[in-house]
Amino acid sequence: MIWWHDLIRIIFITNTILAFYIVFHRRRSVSTTWAWLIILLIFPIIGITLYAFFGRGISQENIFAINKQHHIGLRNVQKSIAKAPKKISSSDTSNDADIAINFFNHNNEAPLTKNNQIKLYTEGETFCHDMLKDMVRAKETINVEFYTFYNDNIGNRVLQLLIKKAKQGVQVRVIYDAWGSMGATKAWFDQLRDAGGEVLPFITSKNMITRYRINYHLHRKIVVIDGHISWTGGFNIGDQYLSKKKKFGHWRDSQVRIVGSASLLLQERFVMDWNASIKRTDQLIRFNSTLFPNLDEEDIHEGDIPTQIISDGPDRYSPYLRNGMMRMMLLARKRLWIQTPYLIPDDAVFAVWQTIAMSGVDVRIMIPCKPDHPFIYRATQWYANELTRCGVKIYIYDAGFLHAKTTIIDDKFSTVGSMNQDYRSYDLNFEANAVFYDRKFNRQMAHVFEDDMKKSHLLTRAEIKKQGRALRTLQSFSRMLSPIL
Repeated sequence: MIWWHDLIRIIFITNTILAFYIVFHRRRSVSTTWAWLIILLIFPIIGITLYAFFGRGISQENIFAINKQHHIGLRNVQKSIAKAPKKISSSDTSNDADIAINFFNHNNEAPLTKNNQIKLYTEGETFCHDMLKDMVRAKETINVEFYTFYNDNIGNRVLQLLIKKAKQGVQVRVIYDAWGSMGATKAWFDQLRDAGGEVLPFITSKNMITRYRINYHLHRKIVVIDGHISWTGGFNIGDQYLSKKKKFGHWRDSQVRIVGSASLLLQERFVMDWNASIKRTDQLIRFNSTLFPNLDEEDIHEGDIPTQIISDGPDRYSPYLRNGMMRMMLLARKRLWIQTPYLIPDDAVFAVWQTIAMSGVDVRIMIPCKPDHPFIYRATQWYANELTRCGVKIYIYDAGFLHAKTTIIDDKFSTVGSMNQDYRSYDLNFEANAVFYDRKFNRQMAHVFEDDMKKSHLLTRAEIKKQGRALRTLQSFSRMLSPIL
């Protein structure tokens, strides 16, 4: 049996050396480093296998393919901004908002568009109904990009409409995340390809097993129709988002319909993601006036909501969207209201919320009452408890599953998008948020939040004390591993 003891010793020493090497050879946060070390040291062999699939950095080939894409539509966006109706003045954005605008547009990638009409949707049925109406009216192009595109009732309904539009001569393109769209097989999408449409899995889905990287996902939700109508937010395509899954019950989310030149920015984001994901050069999208129409002054919609489209992903050196959101939050003087299904902030975001709350700002964060991922939900509960102790008001939505990703800052600006308040959205996912600098739209967002509060309860210290020891232990363990959840 001596040889068996020697083998265990060799495995342990080799595993320890490998653990420290593979974790420290790549730049990452201290908390993420320690989380992976715990997994690798406690679970020899199994830990390294998990790291191979979930812990390694995004493929350098993928980073190159994404970063080489050019902003081919920005010039037309700038033209639309220049032609904005004269009634729009600089007073529509405050000095505080200018700070956020300049941060996001630091490299001239996210210009502020001022001629937009925005409509907010909070129910899946009305969102899908109106989105499908827009698709029916499409004359030239429909571009669709979702994390989840399920092969279910609403998924098939959307797919059949896209097939119909493709047969009518409309250029239809779809990008989806293969991991998030399980069940939507190649054969299922081939129905659209056979009708003349084009479908691609996002670049991170390519060879995700052979490259041992399945932890990076397309999390954006984008639809652009004829270059001037667009949709973005938290809804995906699936029955559960229409409140038709018993597990989740009522699904509460947020999505916006944009008519105006901000749609060109979402169009450009789609084109860049498409060009990064293509398999053949003949699939490459080049600049053309069909995708990026020159809007004459009479064609510009009479909307007046200043809007920025912000996108981010692990191909960037630093978490651009997360940093920008922190910069915006620090501008809060009266209120900071947030909705998120996953509350797993990193240390920097946690400190920002704590600092803002201690400054007398009304900080409220709304989370769901039920999990869609139990382990992640326990980490969410841990942070909810800690933030309550810091003076942050945590509201637990009791009327179903809250999936909205929104932020309201004072009465000046707000956001709707795909970014959750968790490590995954900060560092691993490809996200997109719309930022609105408009007091009237901000009031609408606040009214929605207040209505949701009527269906929620405030987490209290008394409620926290009632949580059993086993639950608190599970929460603490989940929090310890939260950087890699």
